[in-house]
Amino acid sequence: MTGGNRKIIGAIAAGVATLALAGAALAGPQDPSKFDPVQYEAQKALYDWNFATPQDGLRALGYVKNHIKAMQEFGDMENSRFIIVAHGNDLHAFSRLNSEAFPDAYEKLKELTDMGVEIHVCRNAARGRGYAPEDFYDLITVVPAAVIDIAKYQAEGYSYMYPALFPRMTREEHIIPKYPEVTMDE
Repeated sequence: MTGGNRKIIGAIAAGVATLALAGAALAGPQDPSKFDPVQYEAQKALYDWNFATPQDGLRALGYVKNHIKAMQEFGDMENSRFIIVAHGNDLHAFSRLNSEAFPDAYEKLKELTDMGVEIHVCRNAARGRGYAPEDFYDLITVVPAAVIDIAKYQAEGYSYMYPALFPRMTREEHIIPKYPEVTMDE
């Protein structure tokens, strides 16, 4: 490369850098965020279920459902795999012996298993709560221990997911009343 070509390339690079910095300098707190409709490759996700109550375990099924919906829209769902390993008090809702207490549990579980989600229950946790392996719905696979099941899937490259439940806050119901300086038209 000649000295003249190097100068031209250098000048172009400097111009591009100046434009990029100028654009960044013009952005500010009133500028809107951007949406990136990125397309994700197949995912392998392992959800660790260890909730304080059966109701929390049922509510948290929404995390997996939302993950799947996002993959259906923005990813390779066909080659993705999702597993729930339950070993907390959530497993009470997964037992057919408690169908009267949790009447919608089977349908919620079936909706996910129909989407390809595998649901595993820890035999040790079940036994410690008074259940035998056959006491769970037919959608459930009872595994020897949650810890070895989780370790197995992590060794296979699964992403470890540990969802936490918090009350949902909305801008209209929670933020605006608490912070009156914020208005609805923003």
